[in-house]
Amino acid sequence: MTHRAAAGHPGGSLSEIDILVALYSTRLRIDPKQPDLVDRDRFILSKGHASPGMYAVLAEHGFFPHKELESYRVLGGICQGHVDMKWTPGVDFSAGSLGMGLSFGIGCAHAARLDDSERTIFVMLGDGELQEGSVWEAAMAAAHHELGNLKVFVDRNRIQNDDFIDAQMRMFDVAAKWRAFSWAVKEIDGHDMEDILKGLEWMDGITDGPAVIIAHTVKGKGISYMENNPAFHGAAPSDEQLLQGLTELGVEV
Repeated sequence: MTHRAAAGHPGGSLSEIDILVALYSTRLRIDPKQPDLVDRDRFILSKGHASPGMYAVLAEHGFFPHKELESYRVLGGICQGHVDMKWTPGVDFSAGSLGMGLSFGIGCAHAARLDDSERTIFVMLGDGELQEGSVWEAAMAAAHHELGNLKVFVDRNRIQNDDFIDAQMRMFDVAAKWRAFSWAVKEIDGHDMEDILKGLEWMDGITDGPAVIIAHTVKGKGISYMENNPAFHGAAPSDEQLLQGLTELGVEV
């Protein structure tokens, strides 16, 4: 997708992808034939620039034909650069500026409670996004309202738009921050499927307040020249890099 568009965000898509696969395959109560079903679970990709990962998963689950992936970043296409609920079946939140997704998730969780609904609200944040003050206002509000139907993943890949997180603004002990805001917290390997599934099971058992999983991930996971490389936060691979990357991922080219 990013190669075809000569733009996009491959690094963060690869750091999030294992979690999205697990979530969509084992947890989300959704129906591709009824993407707007009122009582469905919700997934909010707050780090919405990492849209290629989400589009790939949505296509795999039948929300739209794989052919539509070719419309990524094409004017009028259904797969825009940032996820957008107006254009893409299966997208529950239109992303753009970072720091808004958790607040939106709180609104969805409150709505579910008012509707006496069992739907669960899942949110994915980037760790660079945690530098936004609005995230922590939302974190405080979620704990205050004891939103047990709100589940959050932090894609802790340690790289943001400009550089490594620690070079821009150190986050120190991220898990301790969430605990200080009265969240239930668990840390996992965000690329170990068994660890991810155990994390999801742990989330299922937290019902008296919000829960967050800190997923330790690798930006650009699986492609040697992208791994831990800030340059591929928002850069497409060249023709040569595309072939190398697909080969490293085990795709026949």
